[in-house]
Amino acid sequence: MVKSKFGELRIDYSGFTCPVQKAVIIIGDKWTLFIIREFIYGIEKQGFNDLLRALKPISSRTLSLKLKKLEECGIIKRKIINARPVKVEYSLTQRGKALKTPLQKMGEWFKEEEKAPRKNYA
Repeated sequence: MVKSKFGELRIDYSGFTCPVQKAVIIIGDKWTLFIIREFIYGIEKQGFNDLLRALKPISSRTLSLKLKKLEECGIIKRKIINARPVKVEYSLTQRGKALKTPLQKMGEWFKEEEKAPRKNYA
């Protein structure tokens, strides 16, 4: 782990060699996937408060940290709009948009698994 410019500890991804492991570290937690989902299946460009409302009960601190992480990883871009008051707009980068197909495949996998009969191994 290394310290970021904001003072919190950050994971150094260069030490991991497995691409699946790297992907899970970056997008594998609950809120990160939900944030990405909001852009893919919701509105393409959103402000912080829009995301906060859509992802209720996420805390503003958690959302802020997740957005910073996604921006550092090149999945989300942040645009400052010079208006009164100043507005910040978030959207997916091309790298972020590329996650649409894998997320759809995960959803399709789950739907198929839900239909499959279960064996009781207990």
